[in-house]
Amino acid sequence: MTGLASEQYVRAAALDWLSSVSLDGTIPVTRARLRDDFHVGGDRFPLVDAGRGIRRPKGWSAALSILTAAPEGAPSRPYDDSEGADGLHRYKLRRDQRGAAENEGLRRAMLEQVPLMWFYGIRPGIFQAIFPVYLIGEEPDESQFVMALTEEQRQISPGSRVEETLRKYLLTMTRRRLHQPVFASQVMVAYETRCAVCSLNHRELLDAAHIIPDSDPRGAAITSNGLALCKLHHAAYDRHILGIRPDYTVEIHDRLLDEIDGPMLRHGLQDHHGRALMQIPTRRADRPDTDRLMDRYQHFLAARRP
Repeated sequence: MTGLASEQYVRAAALDWLSSVSLDGTIPVTRARLRDDFHVGGDRFPLVDAGRGIRRPKGWSAALSILTAAPEGAPSRPYDDSEGADGLHRYKLRRDQRGAAENEGLRRAMLEQVPLMWFYGIRPGIFQAIFPVYLIGEEPDESQFVMALTEEQRQISPGSRVEETLRKYLLTMTRRRLHQPVFASQVMVAYETRCAVCSLNHRELLDAAHIIPDSDPRGAAITSNGLALCKLHHAAYDRHILGIRPDYTVEIHDRLLDEIDGPMLRHGLQDHHGRALMQIPTRRADRPDTDRLMDRYQHFLAARRP
């Protein structure tokens, strides 16, 4: 197998492996797993480099993966990534001399239009896998590459003037591919993948719910504006059937408390009335913001009024 064919084979195999272990990017992966668990021909083949944000395997022309440090809990976050006026995301180059070869690996990935894996830090050593992503342009004056997270974004000319409707659409795609999955993983890590109300521990049955909806300017995608809720309690919370007071006490709408409709209603909702949340984050910074809870609780109270 030639060098180029080998790169293509390993890249495709790595993407397949990552899709499997991350459940198509819905659960985070650890640095240890990315470093130790992928093998090629029986040999360990790390998908990340120790202490580096760009992985360009020895002998390869193009980079394989890029990494963004955890936004909180890490000593520092050396490079800032953001969306541009064209609605596309930016990834910063390494500015030090040691980064020259790594940056060249990114340029080759851009020129060859090969798919990259992006590991976005949730906590130190824990990453959200976002893949495949493509580099579609370089902005040398800003020391950054332009990134496409979807096939539609790959069709946009970086830095071009786009109409506001298209820009909002591009930003919506970025939110779906980047911000929402990162928010969900941050919430699940904080709540140890358990429902705040009932402590159910099955990821496929859990959602990362916003306290203040993300359509509201105050509805930031941050852990303190989130709750890990099972499907039942998420739906009940969104429809103001279930409320959560700022002291973390659950309340159920009056009209359900006297109903008789089998064990699901009784154990799933009625029994939680007046009880404290069963699961809250250990770190104070991750716990539900009391001001946001009060704001949402007022909507619940309004829904209870005749």
